[in-house]
Amino acid sequence: MNAQLLQVAQLAWSPNLRLTRAEGDCDTVLRRAASALVGSPLHTVLGITQERARELDARAREDRRAVEFVSTSFGGGLTPPTYLRLVLGRDGDEASAGVLDLGAVLEGAPPVQISRLSSSLSHEIRNPLSSVKMAVQTLARNTGLSDRDKRRLTIANREIRTMERMLWLLSEYGREGAANLDSHPLRSVVQEATAMVAPELAERRIEVDVKEEADLPRVRVDPNRLRPVLAQVLLNVAMGLPEEGRVQVTLRQAAPGQVSLILDDPAAALPPEERGTLFDPFGSRLARGAGLSLAALRRVMTGVGGEVGAEGSAEPGMVFTLTFAA
Repeated sequence: MNAQLLQVAQLAWSPNLRLTRAEGDCDTVLRRAASALVGSPLHTVLGITQERARELDARAREDRRAVEFVSTSFGGGLTPPTYLRLVLGRDGDEASAGVLDLGAVLEGAPPVQISRLSSSLSHEIRNPLSSVKMAVQTLARNTGLSDRDKRRLTIANREIRTMERMLWLLSEYGREGAANLDSHPLRSVVQEATAMVAPELAERRIEVDVKEEADLPRVRVDPNRLRPVLAQVLLNVAMGLPEEGRVQVTLRQAAPGQVSLILDDPAAALPPEERGTLFDPFGSRLARGAGLSLAALRRVMTGVGGEVGAEGSAEPGMVFTLTFAA
């Protein structure tokens, strides 16, 4: 198989975690020529921590063709993160990995291809995550834990919830079925979405303040699909606020037969280069670690016959507007 044609980088490394071989499209996937990578530490090549590199090495040497995902920034934090998919294994006595840049795969890809990839990724991650969640919950029932261990389990539970939301976003972006529309009060949907991220909001002592016009009509929506996406977007905004901040949501009548949800994000800015990619998968730094949240939001809004838009500039202060049919 020609890795160059597939835009895949093929790596191999020694037990001391230094690359012994680099082939394929390393320029595109890893932003460096293959010849420049040989001899470099694995964590440097992938832009990850040394601890994470040791974890990948251990998984590779199990030789089970494990799939792992890493987030890295080849621009030193000055550019949006790059999401890499690694298929780990062994090549003789060496550990190896086929490395795929998910952003490059998604860029310009037709919607069907993107949605199928999203569904595949969600399925591959969900099973091992369920095992991790069960293990953490079992440990948490141990009454002899120290306060330090309890804090560690709290952090682990929080990160598991983050992964579960990301998996839902992947599933939602890959969903092809029609929305199950019904009439619902928009305020109730916002409150239910807020409840889904209540532990994270409570940790930062952030509240969601909903202001609603009087006599607002119900909207046509599929709440089961909107709630998790809206929850992640609300959390994205909250993560940019100082502790004890308030997320401002306004519900009001728009054009005849329409209701708008207006969400203020005072910390976010919209650079000119991101205006055309704001709602693309992994197309914006506004995702704050959830690169499909805005893309999934647009997909859900389109599915219910609504619209979503954003206004902002290079200076902090953005406004998202979701418009629903009443």
